[in-house]
Amino acid sequence: MTGERPHQIKGRVVSATIERRVDMTPEHFKIWLRPAEPFPFEPGQYCTVGVTNVERPYSIVSSPHEPLLELFVELIHPPEGHLTPLLHVLKVGDQVTLRPRAKGVFVLHPEFRNHVMVSTVTGVAPFISMLRHWREHAADDKRMYVLEGVSYIDEFGYDEELRDIAARDPRVRFVPTCSRPNDPRNAGWRGEVGRVHTIVERYVDEWGLAPSETCIYACGHPQMIRDLHARYEAKGFRFEEERFWKPAND
Repeated sequence: MTGERPHQIKGRVVSATIERRVDMTPEHFKIWLRPAEPFPFEPGQYCTVGVTNVERPYSIVSSPHEPLLELFVELIHPPEGHLTPLLHVLKVGDQVTLRPRAKGVFVLHPEFRNHVMVSTVTGVAPFISMLRHWREHAADDKRMYVLEGVSYIDEFGYDEELRDIAARDPRVRFVPTCSRPNDPRNAGWRGEVGRVHTIVERYVDEWGLAPSETCIYACGHPQMIRDLHARYEAKGFRFEEERFWKPAND
């Protein structure tokens, strides 16, 4: 991932305290930060977190009304990873730095009725924020379609929440897919199989989503985003991607 290259942090930052942490796998964890001052943001935007002289952006999982900033983090080992190894060893009570403003234009486009949200692993973060916020206020006929792909099923960070939302709200669909269903780590998987970008077209057709009413969003692995963009650039759909997420050697 980009953004982990070490450099002297310049400009104003505020402190944020780690209030909670949950480890999901040896490489995936969630942290909840309490900023030292109010931190307004729009669902889908990101915050920039720093440890010592390293910082990088993270999409915010939480809804704007929640008191803590929730982040879903993947450990990137050195030499590619610079920040996440530092972040990974921190515990509840430790502090990080935070740029005082949220940034990003990867937000929900309310002019569309249908919203197809495609992600890999931690790329689901901005979509959780969008869904939580929308459901807090929505009394509309919008439809949310979340498709998330992982290599290993323990990398799903929010599948229980998404399944629960989809079960309770007929406006929401959730399709998780596993690209390595025969791996012993995925024993017992009964869901969709294959890389997420290869199944999107089938579901968009199955759901009967018209280009004029549909926005497709992609966040996660760069190759997934590039492939999905190539599949839809000539089909008339609005396509949005989270652009700060890219390989460290880009």
